[in-house]
Amino acid sequence: MSWERNVNIKSQHEIEIMREAGRINAEALAAAAAAIRPGATTADLNAAVEEVHRKYGVYSPFIGVPGPIPYPASTTISINEELVHGIPTTKRKLKEGDIVSVDCGTVYEGFVADSAFSAGVGEISAEARNLLEVTEKSLYVGIAKMVAGNTTGDVSAAIEKYVTSHKLYVTREYTGHGVGRKMHEGPQVPNYGVPGTGMPLKVGITIALEPMVLVGTWRTKVLQDGWTVISADRSLTAHFEHSVAVTENGPMILTLLANGKPPVQIGDGFETGQSRQDPV
Repeated sequence: MSWERNVNIKSQHEIEIMREAGRINAEALAAAAAAIRPGATTADLNAAVEEVHRKYGVYSPFIGVPGPIPYPASTTISINEELVHGIPTTKRKLKEGDIVSVDCGTVYEGFVADSAFSAGVGEISAEARNLLEVTEKSLYVGIAKMVAGNTTGDVSAAIEKYVTSHKLYVTREYTGHGVGRKMHEGPQVPNYGVPGTGMPLKVGITIALEPMVLVGTWRTKVLQDGWTVISADRSLTAHFEHSVAVTENGPMILTLLANGKPPVQIGDGFETGQSRQDPV
């Protein structure tokens, strides 16, 4: 995937546009979540997202991203050991007990929102439930550190500490990233790090923060389709993401629904770590 390495500071007006992009993106993810059931295909979930995009006259920045093949869908949908970048298809059906991760982007008035969730299909195992709760909570732990004057290393270290304290692993090969007019901007924000290192956070920086957590290893590999990333030991994985702005009043989550809630909520992580959602 191509990166715009510059760190672009957003104005109040630009952050307001990104909040609207994020609201639409959250609505699209909520539609995908509503379509999750045993027997549904990953293409069904992608279609639910695209229906919301058509409603608002927007589109996904995922479509056509360069790679082994131009990316062909509006979402990436990954199941169980698939960490990220799974390609939706009519052949892949969800089964009771699966974990499914849906990542979606929305372009609105030239700005990108990017967010993701993981959820169970029907009844899931205790191990899977714990993985979802820890991954979700680690996102809000990281968001709480997105305060002007902190560094990207403070954010990364907080995520890593929370995940590893639960004897799980963060990927070291895929990262969070700046987001704005481009889907991938600077800075890169890994899910591991050292407090006080990295780039200082300033008001107007917008980052898509995305913990990617694995049960058995931090190592990954890419399948033959050139896109789908799986855990190297094929253990379970999960992925949560929000686009977040650093403001004078703390972190502002851009990718929430109009009611100020996330499109999917697994545990109490949002309540214990929620941030501003109103315009700066």
